[in-house]
Amino acid sequence: MPHTSALLVIDMQNTLMAIAHRATETVTVIAGLRERAKAAGVPIVTIQHRGDGLEAGTEGWRIAPALAPADDETVIHKTTVDGFLDTDLDKTLKTLGVTEVVVTGFATEMCVDTTARQALSHRYDLVLVADGHTTSARPDTGELASPERSIAHHNELFRHIGYPGRSIRVLPASEVDFAAGRSA
Repeated sequence: MPHTSALLVIDMQNTLMAIAHRATETVTVIAGLRERAKAAGVPIVTIQHRGDGLEAGTEGWRIAPALAPADDETVIHKTTVDGFLDTDLDKTLKTLGVTEVVVTGFATEMCVDTTARQALSHRYDLVLVADGHTTSARPDTGELASPERSIAHHNELFRHIGYPGRSIRVLPASEVDFAAGRSA
């Protein structure tokens, strides 16, 4: 069965990019994926968090300018780490005929991880873009893993996670091929 992909861009908002590890590089990678998805006619779904520090309508809540959704693109608003919980994400993807989500965004171990796992539970195949997600900048001390270790850890976990009947791939952005009807 051919895959119909959608590119998910999770929480790439101004306030979050101000604290993100390798924000500029990650935005550049995702912007390139957006261009390729548009050229291939692949839907782009932007997921935008709102809550404390991310109040709707504020400058910090807005999507980073290089990733701002076009008027004809779907934006899903969420209030938890899960892009599916109490949102229209699943309904939107089903309406678009999507069978595979290509996941990018912020924060690796929170919203990206949770939304990716929920996509699998909602029966979507998954491509995690290895260089297309990031987390907060922080020192390699204390209780949290460094950003590099967190990103590498999650990429490796998704390379080995199994969901019956689901395809799970971790690919660098350069290997995501929207034009092929399947991302790789």
